[in-house]
Amino acid sequence: MKFFIDTASLADIQEAQDMGILDGVTTNPSLMAKEGISGDKAVKDHYKAICDIVDGDVSAEVISTDFEGMVREGEELVKISDQIVVKIPMIKDGVKALRYFSNKGIRTNCTLIFSAGQALLAAKAGATYMSPFLGRLDDISTDSLTLIEDIRTIYDNYGYETQILAASVRHPMHIIECAKIGADVMTGPLSAIVALLKHPLTDIGLQQFLADHARVNQK
Repeated sequence: MKFFIDTASLADIQEAQDMGILDGVTTNPSLMAKEGISGDKAVKDHYKAICDIVDGDVSAEVISTDFEGMVREGEELVKISDQIVVKIPMIKDGVKALRYFSNKGIRTNCTLIFSAGQALLAAKAGATYMSPFLGRLDDISTDSLTLIEDIRTIYDNYGYETQILAASVRHPMHIIECAKIGADVMTGPLSAIVALLKHPLTDIGLQQFLADHARVNQK
């Protein structure tokens, strides 16, 4: 399972990269705004800074919602780096843009997926990644993990190469369950990734080891 971090924070990206477990980055206009990044040049410069930190794919989202606008923005975004994956919304013109980019050999990430039908359309249009949003489905009392299972079954049935990128991950159990189901990638905040480190028995064991070491060395 690939680990992507969902943020525009260079500090968080660097910390995950330093752990040696980071495979890529996803971000969006909201996350950019959270970091105070605005304006076309500043956003592109920030994407370049992200690409300079990580070795893997970096999803960069278009703002336009019409076909021509998405194509124009996407073609500009991929000039930033070979690592850029164009992030396209799951709308009718978005599906058309996915096919356009696929035919051009430009990698894409179809975002805002909330149903198996949408996931099927993304795969048929040639999306590289497809991002179902777990946390947002959970927020409306919908079983997000069942959606991941359904998509995995559909993709395996027909041999679709589109990767399931579990997005809107909120906590470590989202990550574990998605890994069990067979999601190809997960993207979430640094807090969810770091939380995988935590277990009370690890803390107790380390404390005991250190206490034993100190006691032996005092003699």
